[in-house]
Amino acid sequence: MKKICTAVVILLALLCGVEVSGKSNVNYDETKVPDYVLPELLTCKDGTKVTTVQEWEQHRRPEIMEFFSKSVYGETPNGEIKVKYKVVAKNKKALGGKATMQQVMFTFTAGGKKQKALALVYFPNSRPKSGAPVFIGYNFKGNHSTSEDPKILYSPYFKTVTDESLLSRGVQSGRWPMEKIIERGYAAVTMCYHDIYPDKKRGGGAERSLIRLLPTTADEGSRWQAIGVWAYGMSRIADWVEKQPWANKEQMCVVGHSRQGKVALWAGVQDERFKVVISNDSGCGGAALSKREFGETIRSVTKTFPHWFCKNFKQYRDRESELPFDQHQLLALVAPRHLYVASATLDKWADPKGEYLSAFYASPVYKLYGMVGLESEQMPKTGKAVMNDVGYHIRKGKHNITPFDWNHYLNFCDKVFGRKGGK
Repeated sequence: MKKICTAVVILLALLCGVEVSGKSNVNYDETKVPDYVLPELLTCKDGTKVTTVQEWEQHRRPEIMEFFSKSVYGETPNGEIKVKYKVVAKNKKALGGKATMQQVMFTFTAGGKKQKALALVYFPNSRPKSGAPVFIGYNFKGNHSTSEDPKILYSPYFKTVTDESLLSRGVQSGRWPMEKIIERGYAAVTMCYHDIYPDKKRGGGAERSLIRLLPTTADEGSRWQAIGVWAYGMSRIADWVEKQPWANKEQMCVVGHSRQGKVALWAGVQDERFKVVISNDSGCGGAALSKREFGETIRSVTKTFPHWFCKNFKQYRDRESELPFDQHQLLALVAPRHLYVASATLDKWADPKGEYLSAFYASPVYKLYGMVGLESEQMPKTGKAVMNDVGYHIRKGKHNITPFDWNHYLNFCDKVFGRKGGK
């Protein structure tokens, strides 16, 4: 077990691009990061050392999965929700004729109850016979926020919205640079995460979420909550994508920013169809190490957003030193598929150093598979990407996902899929 030492950096934190204020007892000082011991990655609970892929997959990996399922994100029910898909709008000459745009209504049905969610889809009109690789991820403010195109329909959730400012088009188009994605030969499918589980700050969205369609037998403390439901929704999108003739079902990538970065990791860990898992500024409960107690902590995230994690996670408020697992072990569960973690210099709330170290300490599992993770404990220079089988970059700026980030994700996926020049 290794003790981690740190250096001095003091900066303001940002949450969702907005300055965090009025928060007491939040640490942004590296000198105040406690000495901590990371839980062993390759030692089973009974003390057995893991030295082979078989031992990892049959013994250690299930142990780690069980912890995160029962103590962090909640247990995903084994039941099934029937899903019907209907293309409700189509434009074969989108983005200047480079792409086909589809809008697909998902209708989830179970126990006599229904719920609808709308996917916005772009795929390149010029693509190989094997199909285009696909990015799957949520948006925060509705499909209409990703583009100024007036033909993009409002997501079902927005039928309940009375604040007209939330109906503005294109307000987060930079987060989904569709033209760049298409030009590089990739497809993209996005959906408003509120359609799956309305994200109300103090909870209360469960009664309008997929939770009501899929009962669980889990104990109250380990019942799935919003992150688990959003991750489940990601996999239902993948169900649809892998049936499409334009898609390469062997090259599906899951991507998420902020709270949806947490979701992308949990979805990617559970669903091995996602060959690349991308976390952007995901922070506590995402890529960042909890034991560093830097920026966002278990207390702050579970207090502000009690509906994200299962109730059992709250027992570790102010008890990070007792946490028997940490996020580097979650990231290791992605192996042998590919992982990319990204941070931003001004996003101290998400703890960039903790995100990097988490990916670094996940790397021994990649080594088991004969792959290359992050090889240095030192973070790369700002703006410089490391692209081994585990990738990482930190860029200048605030809490956001930007075209700069996307350019690195596209480059990483090109490398993973052996693509040259977007082909």
